[in-house]
Amino acid sequence: MRPRRTHDEAVDATHDRQETTPLARAISGKMLFVFILGDVLGAGIYALVGEIAGEVGGAVWVPLVVALVMAMLTAASYAELVTKYPRAGGAAVFAQRAYKLPIVSFMVGFCMLAAGVTSAAGLALAFSGDYLQVFVGVPTVPAALAFLVIVALLNARGITESLRANLVMTVVEVSGLVLIIALAGLVLGRGDGDPSRVLEFDGTTTPALAVLGAALLAFYSFVGFETSANIAEEVKDVRRVYPRALFGALAAAGAVYALVGLAVTTVVPPETLAESSGPLLEVVDAADAGIPAWFFSLIALVAVANGALLTMIMASRLTFGMARDGLLPSVLAKVLPRRRTPWTAIIATTVVAMGLCLTGSVAALAETVVLLLLFVFVSTNVAVLVLRRDDTGEDHFRAPTILPILALVTCVVLATQQSAETWLRAALLLAVGVLLYVVRRFTTDSTTKNAPAERG
Repeated sequence: MRPRRTHDEAVDATHDRQETTPLARAISGKMLFVFILGDVLGAGIYALVGEIAGEVGGAVWVPLVVALVMAMLTAASYAELVTKYPRAGGAAVFAQRAYKLPIVSFMVGFCMLAAGVTSAAGLALAFSGDYLQVFVGVPTVPAALAFLVIVALLNARGITESLRANLVMTVVEVSGLVLIIALAGLVLGRGDGDPSRVLEFDGTTTPALAVLGAALLAFYSFVGFETSANIAEEVKDVRRVYPRALFGALAAAGAVYALVGLAVTTVVPPETLAESSGPLLEVVDAADAGIPAWFFSLIALVAVANGALLTMIMASRLTFGMARDGLLPSVLAKVLPRRRTPWTAIIATTVVAMGLCLTGSVAALAETVVLLLLFVFVSTNVAVLVLRRDDTGEDHFRAPTILPILALVTCVVLATQQSAETWLRAALLLAVGVLLYVVRRFTTDSTTKNAPAERG
């Protein structure tokens, strides 16, 4: 008869199970910081600054700061749960532990997965649209499909190679935004521009309502930090480095965004920005510093490509985690022996993203992404409170209780502002998720019932 284990031995065994992984622990704290920063500093700021100006007026920096605070609230919940349960799967794993209901954890994971592949599809279309046409005239959809194949190949090659590419692309993204800030300084230095515009609000409504409406748009520019939860299993010393990398990256992105917000309306009137599909190009033109227009098209392409790569890394790792936990077919948990990357999950998510490229515009896909992620954020913020009673025996980050509560309030406010069309599109995707769950559950139950007869 085996002796019973002591409590300490049981905790150690649980820790061993949590720390053992078939994935390569190749991500350092600095690489994680760059991963998150690159994912947040995506294509959104290059396209949405004009729309934010149309909502709020010249005070573009204000809703960007408000959106940063909203993102930080939910990020605190992710910091606690990731350092408490550092496994691939992210929000789906948190929901499984908190609610003990397979359908809830499945649907949370499916929302995250659906948001990821939908976002990648939208980014592929954005990459293949006007920005690419500046350099080469090719049909948009075929170019988007080819782009996704290239992203998949880089993803399959290895997490280290993918993050090295992310490092280069993030430097390019940040450099482009820093250049916008520098151009604003140049304009002010020669006595042009109008700094007073940064304190002007849209006169058609109250400042508070203007900031709220613009913050809904600005929040999309911070989406992406949550994807880091799905690579926690590949981070070295995740409990120590994750909170610092997460909050540091968000703070850095927020500082850059706020400075960009100050810069653009100092140089260009908000009305002009609102009417432009390339608002940062308006700043380049107004500065008249000899920088060619194609230069920013190239930077935008790099920003979009980086966002697509990081999103597909997240989606494939989430698929792997859900398959390993029995929420998706086990075939999706296969790993390349040499590269140690989840190759079947990469193929599956790429195929789905390619299909979504055929279903709608960039704007329609982006709106759906935001609403799906709000469902995930609500689940995560509730889960962090529910799981406070679960003692893992490990030191981890703990968020003040008020933060997840405030985060829930912001999620509800943002969700109520979405259009009926966006709700319908999200509902159809959720219906697909329910169908997949029912089929998976029915298949599992049938296999279990038939197992004794097969053995007999």
